[in-house]
Amino acid sequence: MKKSYLYFLIPLLGLVVFGAYYWKFISEYDAKQEAKVQAIKHIKEQELMAQARLREKAIKDAIAQQDARKEERRLREEKDRQQHEARENAIQARNKVGTEAEKLQRQSERLARDIATAKEEIAKIEQEKQHAIAEQAFLLTYVAKAQEDTKRLSQVLDRIAAADEAAARAAAAAAAAAKR
Repeated sequence: MKKSYLYFLIPLLGLVVFGAYYWKFISEYDAKQEAKVQAIKHIKEQELMAQARLREKAIKDAIAQQDARKEERRLREEKDRQQHEARENAIQARNKVGTEAEKLQRQSERLARDIATAKEEIAKIEQEKQHAIAEQAFLLTYVAKAQEDTKRLSQVLDRIAAADEAAARAAAAAAAAAKR
């Protein structure tokens, strides 16, 4: 009966702790939600302003294009002269494009050779890697066998030393028995 108050006190303490945590959360939650709404509203306002600027720019561009068309109508005679120059420029541009195409073709062939060379080098590196892995595996097995052989040799040397000691004791015992 003495501990029966614990059954009531512990859940009550848990409820108080949870209530404090919940109160803190709910008070900050509304502020956070309001901040999010304000941020979204601000972003939408900026987007609307940007769209308005784009519309104004489009209107100005349209007016400029209209003025340009009027200017083109007025300058028909000059256009004939410009067309002649344009033909000459087109011929020069065609020749230039042909030269550029040949240049790009040579560059493409050079890059293809470079790629082939790089692939060969990669294949050689892969072969060297495989060889190194095989050599590493061989060395690991060789080291393990060498350590095993060293252990066996030390055991044999220990046996020989023990046999020599036993022989020396037996010789000492035989000498002591001969003296008696």
